[in-house]
Amino acid sequence: MVHVVNTIVPVFAIIVLGWALRSRKFLAPDLINPLNRLVYYLAIPAMIFREVAHASFQANFDPLLLAGTMAPLVIIFFGALGLIRVYAIPRGQSGTFMQSAFHGNLAYIGLAVCYYFLGKGGFASASILAGFLMLLQNLLAVIGLQLFSDRNRARHGVWFFIGKIVGNPVILSALAGIIFSVWQVLIPEVFDRALKIIGGMALPLALLVIGASLSFDLVKSHLRLGITAGLLKLLGLPALGLLLYQALGIPSGKFLPGIILLAAPTATLTYVMAGEMSGSTDLASAAVSLNTLLSAATFIFWLVLLA
Repeated sequence: MVHVVNTIVPVFAIIVLGWALRSRKFLAPDLINPLNRLVYYLAIPAMIFREVAHASFQANFDPLLLAGTMAPLVIIFFGALGLIRVYAIPRGQSGTFMQSAFHGNLAYIGLAVCYYFLGKGGFASASILAGFLMLLQNLLAVIGLQLFSDRNRARHGVWFFIGKIVGNPVILSALAGIIFSVWQVLIPEVFDRALKIIGGMALPLALLVIGASLSFDLVKSHLRLGITAGLLKLLGLPALGLLLYQALGIPSGKFLPGIILLAAPTATLTYVMAGEMSGSTDLASAAVSLNTLLSAATFIFWLVLLA
């Protein structure tokens, strides 16, 4: 319990600090996007590549664990599709509701919790898992938004986002690290130290950026859908993962990275994708902010239950 609290409270304290810095104008709005790009395209890829490249792929990759972690995304995808009909959710909000229910913030929050709770060994395993999960959840998000998109208003079509998925820097860095790990390619020390310095700013900056991006102005008007998406994302996904891990006979020491990634709150990318594919940016903003806040409690719940 103490280790869980000592991990989760500091992580979310940095997120709250980011929100406070933006509110107090220490972080100007025009700085948030450049900082986000720095984290997304440079710092986190450098950190993931280095940690995965140094780790043993054979020791950190388990196909059963991968299957047990990816299957809940597909189940929740269809579950959310069914709830759209039950709740009679308007077409303009349906695709965004779907992706809010399974599209997790793996790179910024999920991997941060893995790193600080599980250490470098767990982080390497989580990074490999995250690469595959990002491919699937982004693909499902595009499918969900495309199902309910107004093609006359959508700024970009499905192939634009397929290209974005394939070129995702976090996915590419994980795949590059896997290649180095499998072939046991040594990184020259001068480059390794540079990667360590760059990667060292990844998680603190990522958490500050997440906090600075939060907005609670729209939560009240989208509370029902935001909470429903949160229940699916923060409780439904990890619960399904836990059931599958147990059915597959995977010990808890091995599946904890998967549970943490599945329990990550709704990704900020849902807002961007909603804007580009005629979804509801208001609902996306509300779901991201609400579920990020609630995930502090649900992370503690899952880690105390399982650790």
